[in-house]
Amino acid sequence: MKHSTNPQTRRGRGPARRIGRSLALVLPVVLVLSGTLAVAGVNWSGAPTSPVLTAADTSASGASSRTGARAPQDVLRDKLLVELQEENPGVALTHLQQAVNDRPSLAKHCASIARSLGRAAVRVHGPTKAQSYARPVCDTAYAAGVVTANR
Repeated sequence: MKHSTNPQTRRGRGPARRIGRSLALVLPVVLVLSGTLAVAGVNWSGAPTSPVLTAADTSASGASSRTGARAPQDVLRDKLLVELQEENPGVALTHLQQAVNDRPSLAKHCASIARSLGRAAVRVHGPTKAQSYARPVCDTAYAAGVVTANR
């Protein structure tokens, strides 16, 4: 008895098997790359960058608050400069330290705000009295602001 050797019945020889193997190698790479690109393309900061307005943005209050919105560090700097003039630099420095403790995101702006307070204190109180309010807030940036205002 002779066995037939039909090429269609043997497994692993047809074009479908080769296509399947190719997809098995390429598909995971494509999925990883597309996932990486999708994650990289997301705006993780939360600030809207799209020119498309949502219903909440089109309201009158939403539009006016967007145009008048300022960075938190700028608002804090202005508030502390007013406190420095109305009370004294010590109160402003204390409130700066409290603000940085309450909102750690302000820590990277702490030194520049403290230097601004130091320069303003020299203009308001003079260099000697301004230096007397110095304390180690934000790596003594206040004292550096006093010194640079004296130059």
